[in-house]
Amino acid sequence: MDSVTNGSDSGNESQVALHKAEALQKAIFNSANCSSIATNVEGVIQFFNMGAVRMLGYAATEVINKINLTDILDPQEIITRAEALTKESDTYIKPGFEALVFKANRDIEDIHELTYIRKDGSRLPVVVSVAVLRDANEGIIGYLLCGIGNAARKQMDDSLIKAGALQSAIFNSANFSSIATDAKGVIQIFNVGAERMLGYTASEVVDKITPADISDPQEIITRAEALTISLGTPIKPGFEALVFKAKRGIEDIYDLTYIRKDGSRFPATVSVTALRDVNEVIIGYLLIGTDNTAGKRAEAIVLERNLQLENARSIAVKANRAKSDFLSNMSHELRTPLNAILGFAQLMETDQPPPSESQLDSITQILDAGWHLLKLINEILDLAKIESSQVPLHLESLSVEEVMIKCQGMIEMQAQKNSIKMIFPKFKKPYHVWADKTRLKQILINFLSNAIKYNRKNGLVEVLYTEMPSDRMRISVRDTGVGLTSDQISQLFQPFNRLGQEAGIEVGTGIGLVVAKRLVELMGGEIGVESAPGEGSLFWFEIPSVDAPHEHNFAENNSTLSVLDKADKTRLHTILYVEDNVANMRLVHKIIARIPNVNLLMATDGILGVELARESLPDLILMDINLPGINGFEALKLLHADRSTKHIPVIAVSANAMLADIEKALVAGFHSYITKPINVDQFTNSVNEGLKFADK
Repeated sequence: MDSVTNGSDSGNESQVALHKAEALQKAIFNSANCSSIATNVEGVIQFFNMGAVRMLGYAATEVINKINLTDILDPQEIITRAEALTKESDTYIKPGFEALVFKANRDIEDIHELTYIRKDGSRLPVVVSVAVLRDANEGIIGYLLCGIGNAARKQMDDSLIKAGALQSAIFNSANFSSIATDAKGVIQIFNVGAERMLGYTASEVVDKITPADISDPQEIITRAEALTISLGTPIKPGFEALVFKAKRGIEDIYDLTYIRKDGSRFPATVSVTALRDVNEVIIGYLLIGTDNTAGKRAEAIVLERNLQLENARSIAVKANRAKSDFLSNMSHELRTPLNAILGFAQLMETDQPPPSESQLDSITQILDAGWHLLKLINEILDLAKIESSQVPLHLESLSVEEVMIKCQGMIEMQAQKNSIKMIFPKFKKPYHVWADKTRLKQILINFLSNAIKYNRKNGLVEVLYTEMPSDRMRISVRDTGVGLTSDQISQLFQPFNRLGQEAGIEVGTGIGLVVAKRLVELMGGEIGVESAPGEGSLFWFEIPSVDAPHEHNFAENNSTLSVLDKADKTRLHTILYVEDNVANMRLVHKIIARIPNVNLLMATDGILGVELARESLPDLILMDINLPGINGFEALKLLHADRSTKHIPVIAVSANAMLADIEKALVAGFHSYITKPINVDQFTNSVNEGLKFADK
């Protein structure tokens, strides 16, 4: 590495170097690949380069001396940042510009992600370096935010360039490396940030080496090979590979490993831009880099944690399945001999000649114990399936009155046998809840059975319903029994409790209420009891209520559903929605319920969703990404691996709204992508398109 300077003509060469540096600086400030936004000490924008203009859509004249930097940032991020800094520094930090420059004011390196809000209201995530700008006396004159991202062309404010102070402050920023080269790649500018990151002084590299000489050689070779393959043109490994895209006006931001003077390495995110003179002739290149060590370390930690969580989740799922399989096998093994016991006992009970009184009493004891054991086996297996998330819930809009009528018919014989009077409500209007029909009846029958069993002789059982806030329905069962103490209430929802035995009443399994509680919770509800000794008990549960499904045509001017109204009405379509959030399920149900000839199925996790898809073979599947059990991507793989379901279009429905998330989902094989909060028009269009695809 030889210096290009010659002592005999040092005066002339110094002048040439000065002009070259000025030309490079001017080209850097006109760079369209990096946003440079400088403010005064209050945060009012003073400088807005063409990269910022291109990224944000504002002209420099629209923002300079007119708006505060915080006006073009996500306000929630600023609040969150202020709260985090307040907690970290144990000092109250006011949300606003102070929160953005708090670290920079204290000469603490500050590189983080921000979300810019463009002039058109759209959002742009950018990696930003925040630095203090100082004058010759080290006094703070403002702040600089240098962001790597999209850019557009716009002439900057010449008055700020002429002032010189701002340029000097930017090129002396220690928070990011600015390396400018001539057209051949020889380094001409090596700022303070580059010195700090790489360990070289400017005098050791300027006019002596290229950026390729301080970069990982294998990465440069790999980059050259990749470019050669993708562009079909031989690219020579070296500086040409680093600037090949930038030279052709293509935005180029990539990860690169820099090699320090001491031989150590660190990952950097680098933006490469071609620098041009007024005649658009390339006079050099600018490489702006940020140290990505913390980011890579964080990525590694997140990856490791995700692997650990995935392993733990896999182990838990396997353990739950193993437990459920064991209990299922045990249930089968127990039922076989129990079938013989109950069968022969019933034959003996009705045998001819009839058994003696003492024999009949023994047979009755055998039958009572056998039926109790059978109920216990069933409820243990049911509870195990619930706890291992293997209970398929078919959520739908149900008429409360119809469910109660069915339950009344099922429980009346037991009530009459125990001389219990029952009162069911008379409904003034139709009420509907969002629930699984079989499981809802199971919960209500459990409440009614207990109310009869633990009641006084000739007592009363009353069923009530109440409309609650937040679109909920409360269903209650009141009895006139002896009531419960607070200690007894605390044991109610514990498995294998013996409260009935304590009261001297026929003992149940002690599992029924535990199962009821878990089922209510799975359907997005709550369960509770109110009781006191001598005052009877009131058992209640709340579940989501919904509007009655529309069975007729809806208004022609309904823009939300007009697209789906034009769908093929001669064929019944089935849509499966896999979602664990009750509010989202209800929203989708309200939209889909209005659509003629569409049957909506629901599953609350990925495993159940795959099982229900294989069972029902729907025309279209709506799949949340973040699901319990297995996530949406894993569920999609299982669906695509099965010949019976691989043809079904699957639409992702997720709160992950970043472009990278959408691209990842589409590459994985999702038919399309709907972001939350749901835009109803987008939703209906996507569903309509999915159904049309399914009909092909």
